[in-house]
Amino acid sequence: MADQVESEKIVNKINLKDEMVSSGVSGVLEQLDNELIGLEPVKTRIRETSSLLLVERARKSMGLATETPTLHMSFSGNPGTGKTTVAMKMADLLHKLGYVRKGHLVSVTRDDLVGQYIGHTAPKTKEILKKAMGGVLFIDEAYYLYRPENERDYGQEAIEILLQVMENNRDDLVVILAGYTDKMAKFFESNPGFRSRIAHHIDFPDYSTDELVTIAETMLDSQNYYMTNECRIALKEYVDLRREQTHFANARSIRNALDRARLRHANRVFKMHDGEVEADILSKLEEGDIRASRVFSGGIDEK
Repeated sequence: MADQVESEKIVNKINLKDEMVSSGVSGVLEQLDNELIGLEPVKTRIRETSSLLLVERARKSMGLATETPTLHMSFSGNPGTGKTTVAMKMADLLHKLGYVRKGHLVSVTRDDLVGQYIGHTAPKTKEILKKAMGGVLFIDEAYYLYRPENERDYGQEAIEILLQVMENNRDDLVVILAGYTDKMAKFFESNPGFRSRIAHHIDFPDYSTDELVTIAETMLDSQNYYMTNECRIALKEYVDLRREQTHFANARSIRNALDRARLRHANRVFKMHDGEVEADILSKLEEGDIRASRVFSGGIDEK
């Protein structure tokens, strides 16, 4: 652990609920509930992990036998399901509980770790690890580190360095591997070293249509926009159609759809209003702003 419990006085009793509040963990969990729509299985696993770490900290305060728990994790799910957001909250939780020194998140992909020529990979990987020490290293689409079909690929070198640090520095660094569920499963099959070092596997489900519409309303509200009832119905139909197409990315696709709707809205306002306009006109998305999408005519929107 990062905090020096050894120097603290051994206690006989601890109120775990008070510990959760005083440590700030309850506040982070409350933020998760308020800021993330749906994802109940994910929230449950985060609460369970938080409870485990609180109990471990309490046991250490009482002088009971403890060891630094393995906290490396795997986040599996489709794009746009909140993996990066949850990773940031997890970094905050681990910091508040004293399991990492800083609580920052360093988010990377293969390109940040793997070099293109001999002698390039080790310095790149070690520099990233240096930045991440005391916090959480989030490796998105981690399976791209391993490319056995390419004999001249240097990903294996990065993997070996990561595995060594994950084992030797697990009291000062938490690694989260993330990506598509099926590809992550194959990655762990091909890399037993990673599989043995990952203690927590969390699956991120796709959002339902209603959840995505609620997410859209939250996004718009944060920008002082709102949808008419007809617009909301159109968006729900859009989501049902869009999710059947390729490259659907859950909340990310919804954000992009809203960006395009705002473009259509702005263009419509300019065409319809020559003089002064009220705030409501600049804030109200209407049905046509959504239905103008190519999705309704069988086309494909961008991600």
